[in-house]
Amino acid sequence: FLPLIVLLLITGPAARPPRPYYPLPSRDTEDNKLPFQTSRPYNIAHRGSNGEFPEETAAAYMRAIEEGADFIEADILSSKNGVLICFHDVTLDDTTTVADFKQFANRKTTYEVQGVNTTGWFTVDFTFEELKLLQMKQRFPFRDQQYNEMKNPIFINQQVKWPGGKRYEDKFVETLQKYGYKGSYMSKEWLKQPAFIQSFAPTSLIYITNQTDLPKIFLIDDVTIPTQDTNQSYWEITSDSYLDYIKEYVVGIGPWKDTIVLVAENYLTMATNLVARAHACNLQVHPYTYRNENNFLHFNFHQDPYQEYDYWINQIGVDGLFTDFTGSLHEFQEWATPLYSKDDSASELLHKIASMIQSNKGV
Repeated sequence: FLPLIVLLLITGPAARPPRPYYPLPSRDTEDNKLPFQTSRPYNIAHRGSNGEFPEETAAAYMRAIEEGADFIEADILSSKNGVLICFHDVTLDDTTTVADFKQFANRKTTYEVQGVNTTGWFTVDFTFEELKLLQMKQRFPFRDQQYNEMKNPIFINQQVKWPGGKRYEDKFVETLQKYGYKGSYMSKEWLKQPAFIQSFAPTSLIYITNQTDLPKIFLIDDVTIPTQDTNQSYWEITSDSYLDYIKEYVVGIGPWKDTIVLVAENYLTMATNLVARAHACNLQVHPYTYRNENNFLHFNFHQDPYQEYDYWINQIGVDGLFTDFTGSLHEFQEWATPLYSKDDSASELLHKIASMIQSNKGV
């Protein structure tokens, strides 16, 4: 089960001091926006900066802004009454406190999701007002739990009905257009408010193409998981012929990183040619997901996330990275490929000091 996903450009002001809870960001004036960078791979905040704060919360989004993300990835689902929400799973179990609410005990049910019987509390069985009663929590128990208060077009279209026979995709695009998101990739309109639309469902991306020219990314799952809507295998959707077909609708692909470089016993082994073949079709490649914790790092990187970033950016040559730790990626990029040159060499510093002294003598 997989939702539509939107990537929104972060154009807020410089870093704000951290605080325990955050309001949603307000619109900034043109004079207060940071310039849009295209000189290095995009730093994509995976559900916000969720390595520190619970995913898909205002706190996680705002932390990503503070830490220098280029885009925030927000997964879009729907409530029972058709309100779009930022949430990743179709069930509420792993990242909310729904199990603590006795009044919702009878909502636990089983649906078939992407061919698998899945049991839990589903977002589509709760109204927006009910969802607001729940608290968010960290998905992984080894992450900081102190802030615990703070996708799937096919499945949603089966469970939620909108007036006039509209589809989930229609509501999704209408919402983006309402807030001024439009324009093809790198066009003047797009650069005003850059955004990508992403989905694991190719039919949804093709359907949306008729409604908006916003750039789209085709997300690709593990080699064992077929597409939900077309039941195509990984090998079909990464073939040269399919990449040549899908490039008419998308500007890039977002594969799971372990399908780009094969893994055996937690060691990276052989790199495939998927990135090269995608680039040959003029498609960007935005792999997922990069995480700092040792649990997620391959042994090749010796428990060093910076080594992982260096490998994927400089050896594999990806165009964007989905990360749970936007600050770590930003720090690595600022060290390796700073956006602005730093006038900090010893000779330049001495020259400045000498100039200041000379200038003061004339006063």
